[in-house]
Amino acid sequence: MKKILFFFCLQFSVSFYGQDTRIYDIINNVSVERIKNDITRLTEFGTRNTFSDTISNKRGIGAARRWIKSEFETISKNCKNCLEVFYQKDFVTTNDGERVPKDTWIVNVVAIQKGTKYPNRYIIMSGDIDSRNSDTMDYTNDAPGANDNASGMAGTIEAARVLSKYQFENSIIYVGLSGEEQGLFGGKGFANYAQKKEWEIIGVLNNDMIGNIEGVDGVIDNRTFRIFSEPTPANEKEKERNLRRFYGGEVDGNSRQLARYIEKTTKTYMPEMNPMMIYRLDRFGRGGHHRPFNDLGFAGVRIMEAHENYNRQHQNIRTENGIKYGDVLEGVNFEYAKKLTTVNAINLAALAWAPPAPKNVQIGGIVQANVKLKWDKIEDDIIFGYKIYWRLTTSSQWEFSRFVGKTDNFELEGIVIDNYYFGVATVGKNGNESPVVFPNDIIKETFRKR
Repeated sequence: MKKILFFFCLQFSVSFYGQDTRIYDIINNVSVERIKNDITRLTEFGTRNTFSDTISNKRGIGAARRWIKSEFETISKNCKNCLEVFYQKDFVTTNDGERVPKDTWIVNVVAIQKGTKYPNRYIIMSGDIDSRNSDTMDYTNDAPGANDNASGMAGTIEAARVLSKYQFENSIIYVGLSGEEQGLFGGKGFANYAQKKEWEIIGVLNNDMIGNIEGVDGVIDNRTFRIFSEPTPANEKEKERNLRRFYGGEVDGNSRQLARYIEKTTKTYMPEMNPMMIYRLDRFGRGGHHRPFNDLGFAGVRIMEAHENYNRQHQNIRTENGIKYGDVLEGVNFEYAKKLTTVNAINLAALAWAPPAPKNVQIGGIVQANVKLKWDKIEDDIIFGYKIYWRLTTSSQWEFSRFVGKTDNFELEGIVIDNYYFGVATVGKNGNESPVVFPNDIIKETFRKR
């Protein structure tokens, strides 16, 4: 009886009304002072242009990436070597793009926190190491890159500090990517590396500029942030495109489901924040380091500030007509950078603690007032059951849900399939859920709910 009561109390303490109470500890442990110190340190390297000095220990991208690696190694030492820290490299030449002034190595700094149950399933948080000034080919003059993107890199390091104190069923990767300003080279190299390693990528959280709250539009906003996501996988097959004409799903790809997951998790645990889902791969006509992962079909989003200040991006440090230009420390709001770092940390944790998403989700219910859903049941003791989600076809977020237990099919009665979109998520005993999976096939046979 005592053992049963103890188990009940343990489960209740971890999962309270569908929430994992450990998430609140993570929120409280993110440090604004550490983030400020790391952003400051990264700006002190003068320039982190991809083609800048690699020999000096004080200036250039070589010194910056060695410092980042040493920070990851210190974190690993403090958690009894819980991180695997290494460089991942690719070589580029002047033939690889017009923004490549000389041949060089593109060096990413990687820290992997292996999962206890699913070590080959990964959720990735990335920041960019490199910076630039007005001329992307200028790799000698100052380009401090305080917000773009020391803020995202510092956030990634801080997330590693906080989450390394926990164990997760799935693996987490913290990575500093290089060559973003020259053509997303770091992301391309690491995405290809992941594909060759046959990693199962749960999602990529690309952080690029998470520290500015004063926009050139005159708005000051320290609570809103944007989540950019493309609607459907870039590598989908013609059969999948053709099916959408009849069954929908134009805005229900894996990256869009990841964006919805982040919005929902943030509103649950950080209700003071205002996540803004942007139905676009990235900013208009521009790109970020989640795109190379998207190109290979991996789920990936960009997390960033809502109101940009273009006077502080890609600019030489100067004052003209009373306007200050340059990406310097005074343009960074460290409390805001802390908030967006926290958004990342809680979503990394929720996904890393979540069970695997259901596979082979199918749907049926033509000319009926019932909706049938079917999926492959996962045999795992951490799974509590499955939850069916649905929403109006014009709604941005899942509006309704029903927990259906540990089954592999269910029939929703009295719901007209034509008026809604549907999906299925796996629910863990700790309260964490997988991203919702949109049906990818039609049920051939009929069944009644169990």
